[in-house]
Amino acid sequence: MFILYFGGQKSGKSKLAEKKAIQLAKKTKKKPFYIATYDDSYFDEEMKNRVKNHKKQRKNNFSTIEEIKNLPKVIKDDETYLIDCISMWILNNIDNDLKVLLKQLKKLKKRNSNIIFVLNDVNSGVIPLDKISRKFVDTTGIIGQKIAKMSDEVYEVKLGFSQKIK
Repeated sequence: MFILYFGGQKSGKSKLAEKKAIQLAKKTKKKPFYIATYDDSYFDEEMKNRVKNHKKQRKNNFSTIEEIKNLPKVIKDDETYLIDCISMWILNNIDNDLKVLLKQLKKLKKRNSNIIFVLNDVNSGVIPLDKISRKFVDTTGIIGQKIAKMSDEVYEVKLGFSQKIK
């Protein structure tokens, strides 16, 4: 099963996606995996605090896997995975061709596992002035559309509430 939670920053996406992953994993009687995609090579203290808060929030309910670029490498069949977040994965792969990312998603779709994606909605603003930001926003929109089409369920999250749109 593919499930997408998308919304703005601090909208409550992760918390709702975690709840869904735990719910799905209970059916299989296996602990879900949390795939953390943040690349910790930027020495950003504020982001380190965000990561700490995410770890605190999910407690011991998940087995954590850190993978910043190659998602199919760590996803096996018959498991439940929460990928938090696809936006960071896109940023980590920003120098790759879009086809490389789409190919990874196709490989994930072939897996017989529950995969829950978290994606920041960055496409509601103006077109960014710089080239790299435009590429990130455009790629996020394209990847978001692809995941939404592939997903069995899609939820838009605002202010801690989700609205099922698929």
